[in-house]
Amino acid sequence: MANHSSIKVLFIASEADPLIKVGGLGDIAGSLPRALRTVGSSSNLLPTELDVRLVIPFHPAIRRDMYPSKMVAEYTVHSIDNEIHVKAYAIELDGLPVYMIEGAPIEQESGVYSSNLEADGFKYVFFSQATLSLARSLDWKPDILHANDWHTSPAVYSLALNRPMDPFFRHTASLLTVHNLPYLGSMTSTALEAFELPPAENTSLPAWAGHMALPLGLLTADAIVAVSPGYAKEIMTQEFGSGLETFLRAHSKKITGILNGLDTTKWNPVTDIAITSNFSHDNLHARSANKTFLQKELGFESNPQIPMLAMVTRMDPQKGVDIAIESLRILFHSTTMNTHPLQAVFLGTGDPILEQAVHRLESAYPDFVRAQITYNEKLSRSIYAGADMLLMPSRYEPCGLSQMIAMNYGCLPIARATGGLSDTIQDPSNTDKCTGFLFKPATPESLADTILRALMVYKKDPQIWQAMQIRAMQVDFSWNRSALEYIKQYKILLERRTEH
Repeated sequence: MANHSSIKVLFIASEADPLIKVGGLGDIAGSLPRALRTVGSSSNLLPTELDVRLVIPFHPAIRRDMYPSKMVAEYTVHSIDNEIHVKAYAIELDGLPVYMIEGAPIEQESGVYSSNLEADGFKYVFFSQATLSLARSLDWKPDILHANDWHTSPAVYSLALNRPMDPFFRHTASLLTVHNLPYLGSMTSTALEAFELPPAENTSLPAWAGHMALPLGLLTADAIVAVSPGYAKEIMTQEFGSGLETFLRAHSKKITGILNGLDTTKWNPVTDIAITSNFSHDNLHARSANKTFLQKELGFESNPQIPMLAMVTRMDPQKGVDIAIESLRILFHSTTMNTHPLQAVFLGTGDPILEQAVHRLESAYPDFVRAQITYNEKLSRSIYAGADMLLMPSRYEPCGLSQMIAMNYGCLPIARATGGLSDTIQDPSNTDKCTGFLFKPATPESLADTILRALMVYKKDPQIWQAMQIRAMQVDFSWNRSALEYIKQYKILLERRTEH
């Protein structure tokens, strides 16, 4: 197997930038396959290049006029009720072959995800089966099936059930990346049975999980990758394991953590046309113009000495927005604000209750807080380039992207020590390596204390602060680093499959 002229990777996901993106998975599926192709061809880890092909659903929301494609395959997928007609379309993005699957279950929902969980279950079980059938239709035998989260876990399960009797997929190994464990695909049992994927019985899974997409994928995947080393450990604990921690501990030998990357071409303060003043770690003084612009843009007092805190996030309890709000109330009520004034801006949309809470904070402290309840990428870039600190008090954070972007732009993160945040941020307790500030308890008091710690450094030790900024901007978050780690996993899987 390892001597193939190329190693074929079938990479499947529910979304991929730039075709369609809802969340972080879209960033990852849009970036990692391209990095794998680039790094694979130049890596000494493998004697062959990687032939990576991405497959996503052809969601009605994808702009067909913007991304013209051609039909490359037409076939049917069997369900117990009928044969479902499938059309597959192909497009090339920066040298990456991308296939988009079209069929009735996908066409019935305009968005990537639906509030109708059963309909979503049917859509993605269908998509998973249609993806495997696409490889067969193209006569392209993948060496690796790389699936992502619950949406494509049925493909992993289907592969495992049928591989022993199927010459086409007999040597295909599977890898499942877990981006967000709590989303188990809990309403997929009907769809799984409709596509003749029976529940798992008498396995190491808890009985309640044997009919859910993600647990079935975890059970049968040849390798499991969490999106950071920290998250790989956390999912095996009761706090973060979503009821699967005992099962995951039992399967710990096939679990590893690989930190997600950052598109450093897209997020680059040297070339970013959306910011007022471009800068790098070599000319950090040029960054100050961005703060001046941001203060004026938000209607704050224009004063470079006043530290600006920011939160760019989905308004969701997971992100700890309520923790940030209450921590700022603590600070505004305290006498320390007389010596440590600050400005704070919140940018994002989501839970209406949290949106209203941010508005109330702004109303209570109109000179110090701005609530930008909107999606505005240009403003987000201005914030990363101009704010001094980024708040990320997440209750859990499998990897996190905002802290990487912020660090790349010299905005130091204040984050909870969880998941990928612990893996990407070095706390000042190690002063010659520090790149941000971490705290452990998910409480407003703990965050408030850590903000004060950061303010002390910002006010009293500007040289140390600048050294932290430069160090943060020099951290390598590129996808090439992540791609190399995935290639190592592919190689291990190929060697194992060869032995069988």
